[in-house]
Amino acid sequence: MIYKSVVVTRRGGPEVMQIVENELRAPAPGEARIKVLATSVGRTDVSYRYGRSPFSPRTPFVPGYEIVGRIEALGEPRPGAGAGGLDLNVGDQVAALTGQGGYAEVIYLGQEHLVRLPDSLAPEEVALVVLNYVTAYQMLHRVARVKAGGRALVIGASGGVGTALLQLGRLAGLKLYGTASAGKHALLAGYGAVPIDYHTQDFVAALRQAEPAGLDYVFDGMGGDYGERGLAVLRRGGKLVGYAPPSGVAALLLQLARLAWTNLLPNGKSAAFYGISALYMRDREPFMQDLPVLLRLLQAGQIKPVVGARYPLLEAARANALLESGQVAGNIALLAPELLPA
Repeated sequence: MIYKSVVVTRRGGPEVMQIVENELRAPAPGEARIKVLATSVGRTDVSYRYGRSPFSPRTPFVPGYEIVGRIEALGEPRPGAGAGGLDLNVGDQVAALTGQGGYAEVIYLGQEHLVRLPDSLAPEEVALVVLNYVTAYQMLHRVARVKAGGRALVIGASGGVGTALLQLGRLAGLKLYGTASAGKHALLAGYGAVPIDYHTQDFVAALRQAEPAGLDYVFDGMGGDYGERGLAVLRRGGKLVGYAPPSGVAALLLQLARLAWTNLLPNGKSAAFYGISALYMRDREPFMQDLPVLLRLLQAGQIKPVVGARYPLLEAARANALLESGQVAGNIALLAPELLPA
């Protein structure tokens, strides 16, 4: 038996992605074989494909940073290891942060990486929560440690992480500003944020007029000189958190150097770079704690991922092209055929 996956065959645009067939196998000890129901298309997938990130996998590889799926088979327990404290069963719906591998009909993962889900949750919404909302939640509460009443700017507020920051920031009691093109301002305003058009407005000037005392927090999803401009609108004691994927080793080193320099300056401002993969590889426990919190918020209707487009799982190349066009607000979901609208 075979299953299909979408493989990046070489560096380049969406055209380098090809559908390949793979032999289905039994899961190894400690593994689970999972039918993928949903994943999403993110900017890190694009960065990896072009090889812009210092963490880009070697080609060929299967993109896909997170999955929601259903367990088809379980391997025997590894000698001396359990299943991450989970009582997993064939048929369970699960979620996982994968880093790569999600653009496939089937994925094999270590059982310790799986979070079991209630069947009542929609796979596409959970898939968007796994990466984007955990990223936003951890930046807000583990990195910036936001406090109710604070004032925050989200640079690049109309994307998947940006809209998650707006929803979770509103729940945290923040006054929010967000940069986006004019066509996406209604989306931002719907979350209670004050939109700023980065095409026609100088957001530094606009915020200095609106908040002369400065902001408490800036979340920068664009990188480059946006980070320096974000620092300019912080008050003394304010914090900037950057999360835009670095465009190469040199860019990463420059970014880290700028952050270190910012933290040394006597202006009371601080800065940090957030990368969910680095944190997850070092310690899975924060992710395993935070995802259930967000799933409860999702189940209660307190958060709602913005789905800008849905594509069949194997049409990932088309979905990537849409993301790169900049013509979509929110998230792009890749779904198993049975989950697509008729």
